[in-house]
Amino acid sequence: MMGTSYSERDKPSVSTELRNNEYYDMQNTFDWLYDKSKNYDTKGIDLYTLIISKNNILLAYRNIKNNTGSSTAGTDVITIDKYKIENQEEFIKEIRETLEDYKPQMVRRVEIPKPNGKKRPLGIPTMRDRLIQQMFKQILEPICEARFHKHSYGFRVNRSTKHALARCCFIMSRTGNHYVVDMDIKSFFDNVNHTRLIKQLWNIGIKDKRVLAIIGKMLKAPVKGIGIPTCGTPQGGILSPLLSNVVLNDLDWWISNQWETFQSSHVYSRGKMHRALKTTNLKEMYIVRYADDARIFTKTHKSAIKIYHAVKGYLENQLDLEISPEKSKITNLRRRRSEFLGFEMKVVQKRKQYVTNTFVSRKSKEKIKQEIRQRVKEIQQNTNHKLIRNYNSYILGVRNYYETASHVNVDFAEIHYQTLKTLYNRLKSVAKYGVPRSPPPLYKKLFKNNFRTFTIKGISLFPLADVQWKKTMTFNNKMCNYTKDGRTLVYKKLDGYITKEINHLLNIPYENGQVEYMDNRISKYSSQRGRCAVSQWFLIARETHCHHIIPVSHGGTDKFNNLIIVHEDIHRLIHATREETIKKLLSKFNLNKKQMIKLNKLRKKCNLTDINF
Repeated sequence: MMGTSYSERDKPSVSTELRNNEYYDMQNTFDWLYDKSKNYDTKGIDLYTLIISKNNILLAYRNIKNNTGSSTAGTDVITIDKYKIENQEEFIKEIRETLEDYKPQMVRRVEIPKPNGKKRPLGIPTMRDRLIQQMFKQILEPICEARFHKHSYGFRVNRSTKHALARCCFIMSRTGNHYVVDMDIKSFFDNVNHTRLIKQLWNIGIKDKRVLAIIGKMLKAPVKGIGIPTCGTPQGGILSPLLSNVVLNDLDWWISNQWETFQSSHVYSRGKMHRALKTTNLKEMYIVRYADDARIFTKTHKSAIKIYHAVKGYLENQLDLEISPEKSKITNLRRRRSEFLGFEMKVVQKRKQYVTNTFVSRKSKEKIKQEIRQRVKEIQQNTNHKLIRNYNSYILGVRNYYETASHVNVDFAEIHYQTLKTLYNRLKSVAKYGVPRSPPPLYKKLFKNNFRTFTIKGISLFPLADVQWKKTMTFNNKMCNYTKDGRTLVYKKLDGYITKEINHLLNIPYENGQVEYMDNRISKYSSQRGRCAVSQWFLIARETHCHHIIPVSHGGTDKFNNLIIVHEDIHRLIHATREETIKKLLSKFNLNKKQMIKLNKLRKKCNLTDINF
């Protein structure tokens, strides 16, 4: 599976970010910045004042607090738990004073293994510097998003690897561009030119010199054991993904303007423009980029060779970056597969047209097999609930990632067959093998083909081979966090995050949790489509609480019908007795009359008085 950076793994969910923006009254500011940038009208905007505004600082704190990475300490050994706001005004004053003469604290360096056996260096800033980077990101992102190319998908809100793959499939099937140029940039994150990056930020619309000066200091933050970097945007910083997209945005548009967005002095309709371009000597090409991994599609081998050398020259001369010759190549997709983001793609002729076949890559299959064998070995040695659920979480995760591959069923059947002997030999003495007799609702919903599997301590292992292809549409570019219509589309798509959050829920332990409760909690989340029963907010795993309608102390059980999924603060409201606490919690929600009635019904079951509204 595609390796993700520290920043990508730990970013808050889309729904949480949008709710926080509204709560701290920053959404209108972000929308205004996006609109100004879209119209190339950002000159003269005092970005620094917006960055150090009270609401932007508090929003940054809330977003950082919601990150799973907030429990990871930097060189000062401080996590978000120790970085609490005791006095709001003093906290804001301290942050502002820090920025007046900003000196980044030393960055902690860690290395995580890559699929090829090498290690990826991560730089983890201190909690104070992460907060400041988040403040900058919140203001700069709308400006940059307005100018980013529509077919870059890495580290961008609402976009994912699935959208990048869907775009590749569309190009291969619909445009007849069956040669792909794989461009692998050598150690991209370590080699970004700082001076050029600052100029690119200015060109994209960040025209506040004070802001640029502080970003320059962030780039020079000393790394423990290494010293002061002279180039690069270290992976791990909150601002780094945005900056990396700024760097490569020039490449996106340079490629795009060769054909897809070619500017002509003549007035053409879209169809006529395309036909007119075909009569020129211009080479048809389309770029799809995910972070530093770019694919450029074209029609002929001759064009592909020219594009390869042209892009190589552009990266060297314009961006001070080099390609990796041994990893960059040209592939004829009608003859061979091309690997991208853990998938493999190939074009095959079907009747009189070409269609795209996608597969789980060979490397990914080997990695999945190794991971399954290791996890099964751990379960054999210790059959506790946590290890069993971690196994199920892993299976659900790889299914969710690879289900868009057209041959996922065949590939996962192969993985299942090649790991079955290991599962049987290691689990035959501690588990029952067969079709689960009465699985929980979630299991029945996800796995409908009655595959045999192992059941250990009442928990059935998710069958790897029971997976079906799921079509993913290309990304809708009208979906945007910074326009009213765009946010409407975002909220309509939230249901797509359910499987991802179920996967996270499987990893969240519950003290003294029984198997029945644990299964029914996740099944209830699925049946409610991930939404709070009272507020109707879409809930991410970390803010999801499962409430017993009739409390256990009053004879309530862990059965499915006695459980309900609510936001963690709604759960506190259901049980709250102090007027001050109730008032504080209610301020977080704009509950209507119907929602208040629902809340009071739940309180009544707990023998508590109604909240007046």
